[in-house]
Amino acid sequence: MIDKNLVPSKLLWVDLEMTGLDPKEDLILEVAAEITDFEFKTLASYEAIIRQPKDKVIDRMAKNVWWADYPGNRDDFLAKLDQGKDSTQVEAELIILLEEHFKEEPAILSGNSIHNDRGFIRAYWPNLDLKLHYRMLDVSAWKVLMQGKYGVVFDKKEVHRAFDDIQASIAEIQYYLEWFRSR
Repeated sequence: MIDKNLVPSKLLWVDLEMTGLDPKEDLILEVAAEITDFEFKTLASYEAIIRQPKDKVIDRMAKNVWWADYPGNRDDFLAKLDQGKDSTQVEAELIILLEEHFKEEPAILSGNSIHNDRGFIRAYWPNLDLKLHYRMLDVSAWKVLMQGKYGVVFDKKEVHRAFDDIQASIAEIQYYLEWFRSR
């Protein structure tokens, strides 16, 4: 059982790129993870392309109109599918990373709309999910508060690549924290 009073010492930033948003139907294409302290200093990072059957990826991409807006991403993912790692290997490598940096501390999953990534982690990497705290730091919740209550808008680049999206999430939370400090 997780100690609710445990004060976390680090954050696990994760971003997944998938063929869509349904963990029952869609596939993980790419993962990036970054471990930071609470000053957002990078302690470790990880990136991988996931090897997936090309025909299934093309089929799922065709059912998701989002991919039409990002043809460069689509073509890049399709070109690299054969070079990717097996999903079970990626899960094992992520678990080793967490065990090395978090020891017995459950990792606080962090990122933008991280609940969706968590759904894919539960579906595809259940052993990794067991290493995660039930609490998450969702930057998109901050976005809702900052825009709705204070009218503060963070100008985020729309890149949609896992590592770049993590960097944008960290920059966004830093932006909001700096806004509070300047008050």
